[in-house]
Amino acid sequence: MKTIYGKGVVDGITKGKIMYYQPATNEVPTQLCKEHQLEWEKFIQGRALAQEELGALKQAMDEETSKEEVDILEAHMMMMDDVTFEEMIKENIWTHSMNAAYAVSSASKELVEIFNHMENAYMRERALDLKDVTRRIINAILHPQSNLKRGFNPEGEMIILAAKDLLPSETIQMDKTKILALLTEEGTPNSHTVIIARSLNIPAIISVGEQLNSSLDGKDAIVDGDQGRIHIEPDAKTISSFQKRQSMIEKQREEDDELIGLDNVTKDGKRINVYANIGSPEEVEAVCRYDAGGIGLFRSEFLFLEKTDYPTEEEQFQAYKKVAVAMKDKPVIVRTIDIGADKQASYFKIPQEENPAMGYRAIRICLEEPEIFKVQLRALYRASAFGRIAIMFPMITSVEEVLEIKRIIREVKQELTQRGMAYSNNVELGIMIETPAAVMMSDALAEVVDFFSIGTNDLTQYTLAVDRQNPRIERFYNPHHPAVLRMIEFVVNNAHKKGKWVGVCGELGGDLELLEFFLKIGLDEVSIAPAKVLKMRKAIRSIES
Repeated sequence: MKTIYGKGVVDGITKGKIMYYQPATNEVPTQLCKEHQLEWEKFIQGRALAQEELGALKQAMDEETSKEEVDILEAHMMMMDDVTFEEMIKENIWTHSMNAAYAVSSASKELVEIFNHMENAYMRERALDLKDVTRRIINAILHPQSNLKRGFNPEGEMIILAAKDLLPSETIQMDKTKILALLTEEGTPNSHTVIIARSLNIPAIISVGEQLNSSLDGKDAIVDGDQGRIHIEPDAKTISSFQKRQSMIEKQREEDDELIGLDNVTKDGKRINVYANIGSPEEVEAVCRYDAGGIGLFRSEFLFLEKTDYPTEEEQFQAYKKVAVAMKDKPVIVRTIDIGADKQASYFKIPQEENPAMGYRAIRICLEEPEIFKVQLRALYRASAFGRIAIMFPMITSVEEVLEIKRIIREVKQELTQRGMAYSNNVELGIMIETPAAVMMSDALAEVVDFFSIGTNDLTQYTLAVDRQNPRIERFYNPHHPAVLRMIEFVVNNAHKKGKWVGVCGELGGDLELLEFFLKIGLDEVSIAPAKVLKMRKAIRSIES
């Protein structure tokens, strides 16, 4: 047995096989090649692997899969066998001496250009499908042995996912129902990988270092998130200890379940709402399982990160509607697109910036490119006819931004009315308080919105001038800093003076050490990982302030 150590950032213990994730590169080699037959065989084998992947995805579809998703998958499978596409690739290899990946890329670009100039809207849309198909084939050609590529787990088994690090766009594409634990060589406690691990309630260990590498792929391991330990090929004594702890955890889970249906109220009658954070419609099942009072943060950007192009209004509408219907009469607060900084989607074409955390991101993109914003707002307002949708806007710094947002919303409502589409006129509008500017203007901002939600992750970053993604200065990132806590209290007081409610949806929301402070200042709501809801309820009900 070998034990390696890292920083445990999500508690829990689990046992399984390690799968080491090696991301596929998007770079296509353009050198010419004279071994035509070899390159042709690479294409045939790569296409077969990509078809196998699509076949596995189709087989995994269930009754909840939308017709649109099925249609898209079937269209992609047909495209892979398209005679014209194949002939163009063949010519590129045999006549122009292109390597297999370059031949596929070149043929695809030529066809995409043709599709884009067609008058038929349906054919223009097929260009996006062809791009996706091309990406699959090229990655299969360049990385035939790559495991979990694009979130693909060939065996569909439960795994311990290990990687150098993980981007939000990578984690969102993976089948998270098959992940037992997350391990990374690098990373920080405030990364989105860790946030996702918390939402899934799975152990996570970061900063393991170079001992975490591809040589561990396929090996049995016990991951102890409490101690930050990874036992590789554990011995009998370690396995026995693991089993005992698992039994204790199961007993605690049963005790927590006894709190389902009870109020979030202290012994002396103070109440606070406990909502849940999610990143996809699939996570709403956990929200219901753990009896959250609502969804305090639906990170809508993950709908964008899992796509290779902008999700359509219909795709977004179906996602928001699914959550609204599942939550029935409980509130669903959707944060509008928070793309930028460490959450990048290539099709947004955000230029490289020296300081992306304070650059072109979130509401700034929406106000600069209102058509993208309007698509999301139309989808949200349409979904509001099916449940208690509320909309929250990130990275707000001024009243003027809110007024511009409201002007755009009026236009969206007019468009929906003209299209004869139903929507609710009672959609609450709120903003994220995550900049010092928003804190200082919170009295004025409270006059133009219905609620605040404090994003403590970014608020801490901007207040303390500490990049929360930089491990070298991690010790300076202190969410308990008096300046941060004073700001939270300042915002709560300003909101309450205007009759508005305030929640916390950042990581501090689930910090039990601050619970009494939150109750003391009169915070109205915390939004946390679904699996933490019952633990939070237990803590609230034990307090007598």
